[in-house]
Amino acid sequence: MPMQVRLTPLIAALALFVPLTAIGDVAGDATEPGPGRDSAPTATARSAAPAQSTAPVPEDGPLCQGFGPQTPRDISLLDGTNGQSFPMAQAPENMSLCNIHTHTNAEHKGPGFSIRSSDPDFGGYQCEGSDQLTQSELEDPAFGHGPFHGVKPGDTIEVHWVYSSCDVQPGPGLGACLSDACANPTLRVESQVFLLVNDPFALNFEAYDYDGDMTNGRPQPHSLPGDTGTPIVFRGSTTGPSYTQSICSPMQVTWSVRPRCARLDISSLHRWTMDGNAFDEDHSHGVRALVTAPELLAPIQ
Repeated sequence: MPMQVRLTPLIAALALFVPLTAIGDVAGDATEPGPGRDSAPTATARSAAPAQSTAPVPEDGPLCQGFGPQTPRDISLLDGTNGQSFPMAQAPENMSLCNIHTHTNAEHKGPGFSIRSSDPDFGGYQCEGSDQLTQSELEDPAFGHGPFHGVKPGDTIEVHWVYSSCDVQPGPGLGACLSDACANPTLRVESQVFLLVNDPFALNFEAYDYDGDMTNGRPQPHSLPGDTGTPIVFRGSTTGPSYTQSICSPMQVTWSVRPRCARLDISSLHRWTMDGNAFDEDHSHGVRALVTAPELLAPIQ
């Protein structure tokens, strides 16, 4: 769905924010399985970011120069030498939920999701224990024809709840995080990695959806996942397959990534689409390759 916003230099940069939009992921189509949606945890947009192509570039190409810290990363490693800093975003309850989207396989690498995926379309990382599921847990209740596309039982997904400092309502793409009166938002992304299973007793995705909930006058999900460890909070960027270590995101984002996987009933994800979610999400998006160069990573405090 095209976003009806004016393409100022800032908006043009935001349009590259893969999983949040339909025009890119933080834009969708760039990460289609077959938006690079990601989005990022907390980020501050900058209109003076260097312009660059989104054409694929080999990972062994030259590192980006002049950019702030990038995402995704291995959250177990605290080191980083990128010196560009920016204020962390406020807590999510003091910001407006503007988008929810998923990536197939975890973009980040962490204690609970460190198995490198061999998937040629998505890449990324899988949950520990994903190779130990029972036949019943791996049975596809939708027989490959579920309304939420690009996933099946046994898959790992990383979910991003994107928050904006703007006074906005949840909606499709990154465009929902902006407004004419607030074109330079601070963005925050809360992240949880899930292992999809065929199990009605596993977690229900609808528990984390938006359905008119408000806190402090701001739109919020029903809840955010708990019991998966203290989130690792750090400075980074937007993600999605349009970016590499040679093609960097100009966005500044504060990330909050939970370190352990949780089991999620895949049928609840199908219901999220079938019932009509506020974000027009009906498929999972691709991933950005892990950023490993210390020059592109911020130190984690």
